[in-house]
Amino acid sequence: MLNFIWAGFFIVAFISAIFQSFDGNAAIWSHISESLFSTAHLGFKIALDLTGVLCFWLGLMKIAEKSGLSELLAKVLKPLFHKIMPEIKKDSPAFGAIVMNIASNILGLDNAATPMGIKAMELLQKENKSKTEASNAQILFMVINSSAVTLIPITILMYRFQAGSANPASVFIPILIATSISTLSGFLATVWWQKINILNRVVMSYVMGGIAFIGLSIWGFYELDAEARTQISYIMSNAILYGLVIAFIVSGLIKKLNVFELFIEGAKDGFKTAVQIIPYLVAMLVAIGVFRSSGALDYIIDFIKLVVTKLGINSDFVYALPTAIMKPLSGSGARAMMLDTFNTYGVDSFAGFVSSIVQGSTETTFYVLAVYFGAVKISNTRSALPLALFADVMGIVSAILLAYLFY
Repeated sequence: MLNFIWAGFFIVAFISAIFQSFDGNAAIWSHISESLFSTAHLGFKIALDLTGVLCFWLGLMKIAEKSGLSELLAKVLKPLFHKIMPEIKKDSPAFGAIVMNIASNILGLDNAATPMGIKAMELLQKENKSKTEASNAQILFMVINSSAVTLIPITILMYRFQAGSANPASVFIPILIATSISTLSGFLATVWWQKINILNRVVMSYVMGGIAFIGLSIWGFYELDAEARTQISYIMSNAILYGLVIAFIVSGLIKKLNVFELFIEGAKDGFKTAVQIIPYLVAMLVAIGVFRSSGALDYIIDFIKLVVTKLGINSDFVYALPTAIMKPLSGSGARAMMLDTFNTYGVDSFAGFVSSIVQGSTETTFYVLAVYFGAVKISNTRSALPLALFADVMGIVSAILLAYLFY
């Protein structure tokens, strides 16, 4: 699947460029050529930037693993994972990394979530019978990750604040609902595809508990005024991030471990992982960059606008579609599209409102897929991509509908 999609980006871009050439836009070929080199450089730069983050967090993960902290955290969700990942051993250390990854995503701690997610994928790979084909557990983990619930979308709130929004936190609740729908849709689609029985007391209790937690979070933040939501979100995310660092180190000291040596050992693993990711990341970003610079994305948006208008549906949301279409492809691209929407139509316009919710409703699926599966050298991702894209679509559709409801 990924093989055909990757090749498809280049082929569609080539066809789009030919059409534009006939339309008098001869400069399109130079734009594509520039994109080839610039995105290849960007892929390496992202991997380079990720190296330091990976070294730091995987160093801390090594301390957590040896101190037993990751095992302690894993106990919280182990009963659930035993049911939805039956092929993984009950005492697998992967559960601890998975729990910390999911917790980091929920709290909007991107810098911690990615390294912990890569570590979880590596531990799941150790129990994977096929070293080139994704296991069911890896697919489920990837889908949950690419549609991750974000309780505190601090970066989006800060971008809206910087753009001069009168109420930056107005998107908070719609984002939380949209990202929850995305994650739940991806989870249900994956367990249905893998024929996992979730109609049991254990799984349903976790699902209902998660829904209740999100509901209470929505209610709690809804009771705050707009300024308080932004400030509390900002303080909480940063305090929790540093609190995690302290928790890892203190847990090692309590166990009388040499935390510095353990950190260095884990950091070395982080460096090796970063090097392995580079080819996969460059391959995916170049394909996406060519697709974008060829004008193919503009053709898609124009076609959707035409269809929506012909059907007599309110087309105000169409101006936020660049963010929606770019989001699964590129995080930086989607962010640029969102900021461009702010600049063109206004941060507090309907298009700006929709764009903000869409930006927070899903993850960058192709990036996550390239990084996570690239870290363990898996080339056959099986159903991971279509299931993750289904979750993306559900999140984006929910974001648009919620924008009409909340705006």
